[in-house]
Amino acid sequence: MDDPHCDPDALARTYADFRLVNAVVSGLRHSYRHDIRPRLSATRPHRLLDIGSGGGDVARSLARWAARDGLRLSVTAIDPDARAHDFAVAQPPLPGLEFRRAHSGDLVTAGERFDTVLSNHVLHHLGAADLGALLADSERLSRGLVLHGDIERAPLAYAGFGLGTWPFFRRSYIRADGLTSIRRSFTFAELSAVAPPGWTVSRERPYRLVLRWTAPAAATGQAPAKEEGAHA
Repeated sequence: MDDPHCDPDALARTYADFRLVNAVVSGLRHSYRHDIRPRLSATRPHRLLDIGSGGGDVARSLARWAARDGLRLSVTAIDPDARAHDFAVAQPPLPGLEFRRAHSGDLVTAGERFDTVLSNHVLHHLGAADLGALLADSERLSRGLVLHGDIERAPLAYAGFGLGTWPFFRRSYIRADGLTSIRRSFTFAELSAVAPPGWTVSRERPYRLVLRWTAPAAATGQAPAKEEGAHA
């Protein structure tokens, strides 16, 4: 998928298939129920930023769930890749959901602020410098909570994903890129070791890590129980 010359039809099918894969592996519904929904209100607006939004399935799910629950949530989803942006904006629009082709740094420069900032399966794509820049941008952009969720590298995760996707997704990049992503991803100890001060790492099932930061002024808000945590 990162190849600018990859087959555009296979890429479009990959973006479409992410909705199915993320429903199983992203832990998004858990994050919504335990981290995001308790911060929402039926009367008070809440701004959420999805960084590296790809085809937009995560942003769409969050916007739909909040609307179903009668809660006010506006979602801004950003991705610098023109192919991802074009796919996302070609889907039916949803109230309160906006897609932009942008980097997180662009929003910092523009002085934008959000109540919640998150990403899904972005961290393993980043080198050390880019990871540091993303986390610094996230702190500047969020006045509340930051959640960066990613795969946890483990032999069973690799084997399980390989076997579980083998009969499917033959016409997209889901299986090949998913296996590559698992090989590139962090272990719990590795992500804890590079987390800056003030950030914590929690482990969730199945084979998922969440790198978390809470703005000091929001630290008294509701916090979910963690299975395991470490401070950098």
